[in-house]
Amino acid sequence: MAGKRSILDRYTSSQKYIVSRGKALTFPSEPFKKNFAKDEVYGAVVDIPMSPTVLASLVCFANGAANLYFNLGGEYVNAAGRYRGVAQASYDFIKNASGCLEGCEKTTKFDMPTAGKNFVYLLTKGGVYKTVITPNAIPTEAENKKRLHYYYQRVMAELRTAQLKDQAAGISDGYISVK
Repeated sequence: MAGKRSILDRYTSSQKYIVSRGKALTFPSEPFKKNFAKDEVYGAVVDIPMSPTVLASLVCFANGAANLYFNLGGEYVNAAGRYRGVAQASYDFIKNASGCLEGCEKTTKFDMPTAGKNFVYLLTKGGVYKTVITPNAIPTEAENKKRLHYYYQRVMAELRTAQLKDQAAGISDGYISVK
């Protein structure tokens, strides 16, 4: 089903989102002060459609950082610094992602998904690798895709728990901040 996408399939995106997502997709490994192997994952960007108009990009790195950016400009950042569960889930996701490179294809194009598909970009010193995961078809997906899905959904669950804790502590109103 390769063909041109309609302009109607695309998400409206703020400049802030485009810049944040672009920086994440091109973030180098050097700041982590670890000598990563060429095929070792040090970061990931997972584009997750949330509704016909909302796209979330989950960004995770080897140091446990996990942030959410939304196409309309909202974000939920720095939760890993406040909540160990977020940092651990993000760390586990990245640590286990290296074993899931098989079946991914190297890419230099970073398009956004259409409804029903998650685009997973894995960052390595050897380049960026992409795979497409269809959450509604997880039972029929390859094992590496099932594993990736499990780990990034775990990060999403920890971020949601962190958001609720922030709301209860009065750190936020429970909504994603738009700055």
